[in-house]
Amino acid sequence: MSFKPAALIFDLDGTLVDSETHGLNVMHEEAQKLGVTISLQEAHHAFRGKKMALCVQSIASRLPQAPAENFEVAFTAHLRRCMAVRFREALEPMPGALDLVSQLALPFAIATNGPREKAELTLGLTGLLPFFKDHLYCAYDIGTFKPDPDLFWHAAKQLGIPAHQCAVVEDSLPGVMAGLAAGMHVYSLCDPAAVTPDIAARIQAISGLPELQALLM
Repeated sequence: MSFKPAALIFDLDGTLVDSETHGLNVMHEEAQKLGVTISLQEAHHAFRGKKMALCVQSIASRLPQAPAENFEVAFTAHLRRCMAVRFREALEPMPGALDLVSQLALPFAIATNGPREKAELTLGLTGLLPFFKDHLYCAYDIGTFKPDPDLFWHAAKQLGIPAHQCAVVEDSLPGVMAGLAAGMHVYSLCDPAAVTPDIAARIQAISGLPELQALLM
């Protein structure tokens, strides 16, 4: 594909910062402590790219006993605290992220399913926050989550670029589906084995951000 975007809209977790792996590992560890029987591989497959509420609901449904009345609220807060600790210990930008965003000449933004507090924490820890402080768009702020396209449309509107001239950079199937639904070009960092042939024909698979940089420069 030779599409040349007028603007780029990045996912955050697993795309620009290596938080997706750490966050899912924490979720798996804390679920296991509650007696949930799920492998690490299953947790990554089931929860990657999903909003936290859906993940916690799934964990609640797998508990060996009926959850407490306030389980979802309390467990979500607990997960957020545990993830923040893990991020401060081990978080890194994805390979090529800093080099790419520091050299981009076209408008760009982040559109993430995560809350603003988490996004600002992870971007700050990895040195990326100064590049996105004016164009960081969070699903919790507008009340709609990927795979719905609204978050990408919102980001494009704020950048002042028509949706069909934008490209999104995504590492999860919900994000890929949101990009396609928004009518945008999709650069996919997903494992090709996880993408069905009909979707694979509509997206542009890339091996990493250095490959994307080579395509854009």
